[in-house]
Amino acid sequence: MHDTEALQAKFFWFSPGDMTDVRQFFAPGRVNLIGEHIDYNGGHVFPAALTRGVSLWVRPRADGVVRFFSVDFPETIEARVDELEFRPSDGYANYTKGVIKAVQEEAGTLFCGGDFFYMSNLANGAGLSSSAAVEVVTAAAVRALMAYPLDNARIAVLSQRAENDFVGVNCGIMDQFAVAMGKAGHAIFLDCQTLAYEWVPVTLGDYALVITNTNERRGLADSKYNERRSECEAALRRIQEILPDIQNLTQISIDRWDDVETHLASEPNLLRRARHVVFEEHRTNEAVRVLKAGRLAAFGQLMNDSHVSLRDDYEVTGPALDALAEAAWSFSGCLGSRMTGAGFGGCTVSLVRRAAIPEFEEHVRVAYADKTGLQPSFYVSEIGDGVHEQQKEGLEV
Repeated sequence: MHDTEALQAKFFWFSPGDMTDVRQFFAPGRVNLIGEHIDYNGGHVFPAALTRGVSLWVRPRADGVVRFFSVDFPETIEARVDELEFRPSDGYANYTKGVIKAVQEEAGTLFCGGDFFYMSNLANGAGLSSSAAVEVVTAAAVRALMAYPLDNARIAVLSQRAENDFVGVNCGIMDQFAVAMGKAGHAIFLDCQTLAYEWVPVTLGDYALVITNTNERRGLADSKYNERRSECEAALRRIQEILPDIQNLTQISIDRWDDVETHLASEPNLLRRARHVVFEEHRTNEAVRVLKAGRLAAFGQLMNDSHVSLRDDYEVTGPALDALAEAAWSFSGCLGSRMTGAGFGGCTVSLVRRAAIPEFEEHVRVAYADKTGLQPSFYVSEIGDGVHEQQKEGLEV
């Protein structure tokens, strides 16, 4: 955790002045409970916003200059609002520049400028959507300073557009939507094709969600993400030869799977990718149904099945995530555990009996270290609200 006084001192070093015009915003990270790697295949996902995330302090300017500083990086990035361009050396600030450009295009007018100061209590590279949180919190701040009427769902769409078109990462809508539209105590059952959604109460009783970080660098995540997306597109084209009416893999019903399997028999890679998507869509719908019915054990089993599919059919887990999941599965007070996010490092999410969390953490720590030589990090996840402006009573972390 960051020291509040030190942060305030750093902010005033970055952006001198009084407090009267400084505004504060917060956007959470997210955890996806189930429905992995199907947002870009037009399916349903089931994410929830966290109470951890990215805080932003912003001071408006009148000169059309935007300046960005993050406590996690040493340099200040500066640009003009009428000259926002992607520069590899600007790192995270490309996400913020892309969002400002997208909001300006939507509004049809230029932003006045501002000093943007970011801090996060999300682990970098953990797969909890810190980049989406940075995008969405920036969009919310620009919306407020421009007094331009954008609802949070539109903020999600513009943030995704910035990541796709400005940064060049071909992500789906799930992360930005969860970060923008989260609701405390609820997960979002989201149709990624239509953006129709339902807030579903997450009532866990004696259980809690425990997020465990592999603390492994996620070096393959971006390249493998794009590779899997291309494989899904190739599988869809092949399947449309026998099912011409489908537009997305998630529209394939379970009872048509035998036909698909036969058709793709000569292309085992495409077969495995399609099988994950088709059955993960089914698991996600089933997970919402059993959670609404209070059947936590059934929900946990679906989490386990999801991880196995991501390991065997989609091949995006890797030894560290598998070691974490297997350690969780072997603990009697855990109902289910699965990777969450893009994979190849990052985090698992587990459904654990609250009273047994200390024992769960020790059990997983020992088993994981034995297999990988790495030390995991844990935190119990409460489900929080999406992006919002914070009331200003002095600068708050």
